Amino acid sequence: MVAMISLPFSMGIAITSGAPPVCGVISAIIAGLVLPFVGGSYVTISGPAAGLAPALFSGMIALATAEVGAEVAAGMTTAELLKVGYPLVLVAIAIAGVLQVILARFKVARLSAIFPAAAIEGMLAAIGLLIMVKQLPLLFGATFEAHEFWALLAEVPHRIPEINGAVLATGVGCTAALFILNALPYKTFKVMPPPVWVFIGGALAAQLIFGLDAKYCINIPENPLQNGMQMPHFQRIFTAPNTWMALAYVVVLLILIDATESLATIMAVDKLDVFKRRSNPDQTLQSMGICNTLSSIVGGLTIIPGIVKSTANIIGGGRTLWANFYNALILILLMTFGRPLLNHVPYAVLASILIFIGWKLCGPKVWKHIASIGPEQLGIFLLTIVVTVSTDLLIGIAVGVLVKLLMNMSLIRLVNRISDSDAKRSFLAHFLDLFRNPVGQRKSEKGVYELTFNRPLQCFNLMHVIREMQSVEPHTKTLRLHFAPLSNVIDHTSVETIFHYVEDYQLKGVQVELEGWDQFVPLSAHDRAVRISTVEKLSQRPSLLGASANAV
Repeated sequence: MVAMISLPFSMGIAITSGAPPVCGVISAIIAGLVLPFVGGSYVTISGPAAGLAPALFSGMIALATAEVGAEVAAGMTTAELLKVGYPLVLVAIAIAGVLQVILARFKVARLSAIFPAAAIEGMLAAIGLLIMVKQLPLLFGATFEAHEFWALLAEVPHRIPEINGAVLATGVGCTAALFILNALPYKTFKVMPPPVWVFIGGALAAQLIFGLDAKYCINIPENPLQNGMQMPHFQRIFTAPNTWMALAYVVVLLILIDATESLATIMAVDKLDVFKRRSNPDQTLQSMGICNTLSSIVGGLTIIPGIVKSTANIIGGGRTLWANFYNALILILLMTFGRPLLNHVPYAVLASILIFIGWKLCGPKVWKHIASIGPEQLGIFLLTIVVTVSTDLLIGIAVGVLVKLLMNMSLIRLVNRISDSDAKRSFLAHFLDLFRNPVGQRKSEKGVYELTFNRPLQCFNLMHVIREMQSVEPHTKTLRLHFAPLSNVIDHTSVETIFHYVEDYQLKGVQVELEGWDQFVPLSAHDRAVRISTVEKLSQRPSLLGASANAV
């Protein structure tokens, strides 16, 4: 079941990235053969990532443009630029993989906590929009010249006369079928996930009903694991200084997105694990780095854990990382003996599956969830989306983090001003508090472990909180968390993390007590909303709670 999901997903992601379909499958095979031996998680299935597809696509364009020059690139088609840029982006993937291993050895995975939850959600939603828009050429059966989000949308009216009716009917029909099958309650259709049904049914319909031309279908080389491979061109990069700046940018972008999405995914998958095991983030980061380097050497894409495939693995009974190994073996069998059948699958079918994935990342449920947490979270979410689709993922997440930083600083100063708490402290002191360890005291006595927070809890100092929560003594019977008056603001990301550890320790049989938590009031009805202290003058002047919420 996992292999049947992995096959169309891997091919579709490769196409969206601007690479040959076989490159996505190579990535999934490498991940499957390597992960059981390097570890880090328990039930995650790794492979090429939809979230990194836009980054790889833009990276190929940027590296190709840097190598040939802007004037020459202006006269080249997108397909020509991608052909030039793909061997170069493989170099970026290899370097990013090596740096991931180094960073993992320095235990920096916890630094991912500084990214605000709303900004991460905005980044994922933007990726969803990018994925869906980039499927339009495949859905229309037409060639687009543009490759940026707004430019692609602007080009749509000009390509309508070129639409291939059979291709469009196949793509739209498969997309509709995906949503219908996903919504149906009948267990008969749950034997296989909706994308697998559509992958098979769409291919049959395209050939038997529409008789699509081979140019609209997948083309896997006769010997896919040899002739289909491309090697990274290290010499072209290192002898062309004009590409180094673009290379550095792509490497940073890949590390940021790969690490962030990998760590977010393993946390989500751990919640689904029937044994409630906790993955090791640093080990996972190291494993992804090893896989990325090996994948790039044989022409594969970046590798991260996948939430869809991991969920299918758990539902199917997978309990260890060896599910990755069997997934790889079955993919090799499919690529070796199933090539004639796979070459009848239209690109439009893969496009429909990716549109479905994109919708899951940016659908109305995501927007409604963020809005319910609070208007300030929705603001960060929307701004991250707009900046990301207008520029790129790195700038989008950076803007989201910056806005969150300014917002948190403003709220803390406002709450301190209202309560006359630390009124004489300078702006710099309050700013540095955002990054300092908020734990002022820790004590262990007779099976009771106590932590006292004496600074605001923010995503920017959350890595300290995570380290403290992971350092609780193993024989602890009661974990007592004291929220002192000086920890007067707890942001949304910190609230989520605290509750995550509360649930985790309770599952281990540890009693958790939150002392002083009742002195905080959420800024919305959501249980994970930003919370501010009601002590001192705040409790005496409740109207100011509304003022602080409006200010945020």
